[in-house]
Amino acid sequence: MSDTQPNHGGFGPPSQPPQQPAPGYGYPQQSGPGYGYPQGQPGYPAAPPVYPQTPGYGMPAQPSNGMGTTGLVLGIIGVVCSLTFIFWFFGVILGILGIIFGAIGRGKATRGEATNKGAATAGLVCGIVATVVLPLLGLLVFASFMSSSSTF
Repeated sequence: MSDTQPNHGGFGPPSQPPQQPAPGYGYPQQSGPGYGYPQGQPGYPAAPPVYPQTPGYGMPAQPSNGMGTTGLVLGIIGVVCSLTFIFWFFGVILGILGIIFGAIGRGKATRGEATNKGAATAGLVCGIVATVVLPLLGLLVFASFMSSSSTF
């Protein structure tokens, strides 16, 4: 072997010094205190440009389904309370609130501000059942019971 070529043990071509990648490809060229330190001018980056909002574009408003959902929940609880003898008074109050919230939620759904018209309608119906039908039915059953028990 000659003195100009290094000894590789007889395997492979002679080694050449590693080449640095061209700027812009691979790893960036480091010139400064080290990795992680800002390069160039100190300070914060520029803020993105602010574009004026045009009416009718952008994100649509979120539907406000709270009134219809509240009417449904109060109507269901009102029906359950009206079915019991002890809590019928709370059932009537919750039924009235279910009617109010259900009607407001149905109006919002009609105007397009909410998307749960079915739930609002169900709350309205449950409120009416809890306020009118079940107490009236309970009164009729009570009157029938009293009239049949007094005949003996």
